[in-house]
Amino acid sequence: MQLSDLDLNKTYTYADYLQWTFEERLELIKGKIFKMTPAPAPMHQKISWNISGELYNYLKGKPCQAFSAPFDVRLPQNIPSGYNKEIYTVVQPDILVVCDAGKIDNKGCTGAPDIVIEILSPGNNKKELRNKYDVYEESCVKEYWIVSPQDKTFLQYTLTDAGRYQASRLMTVGDEVTTPVLPDFVLDLDIIFENIHPEL
Repeated sequence: MQLSDLDLNKTYTYADYLQWTFEERLELIKGKIFKMTPAPAPMHQKISWNISGELYNYLKGKPCQAFSAPFDVRLPQNIPSGYNKEIYTVVQPDILVVCDAGKIDNKGCTGAPDIVIEILSPGNNKKELRNKYDVYEESCVKEYWIVSPQDKTFLQYTLTDAGRYQASRLMTVGDEVTTPVLPDFVLDLDIIFENIHPEL
């Protein structure tokens, strides 16, 4: 089967997703197929590496764990784990932090990570900003971070007690990011955007 054989108007489940062996990387958002962009540009990879390095240094010896793409995150809506035919959202965030080890299995993560980090690439901004925002909020991901290499900006969405995201101010070089999810962790955006050139 080729990706072109699929009906992109159909609703698919995680059970379907497990059967696919396409070379293309795909995500399911509420049952709809989204093709992931081609291999990320160097500046995307540099930022991912910089953030991952900061998280690695902080998380050593702590219970929370960080993972980077490709890593499947299944976001069921009030469905017990194992019910693959009832899961309609499978995403691969650039980076995620999970503090509940029970959510991790040999296929990835089931349930909401504590922090999801998406690094924007040309062509994927609409998907990240609209579709993923909705599913992360609905699934109660505590924090959703959006990093824009082109603008060297950082936006932090935090889930409120009302179950809605509240946006931080737009941060950039010279700012530091903190989060109650990771006490005493400080993400220095000078380090994150160091040697980042939008033309790369």
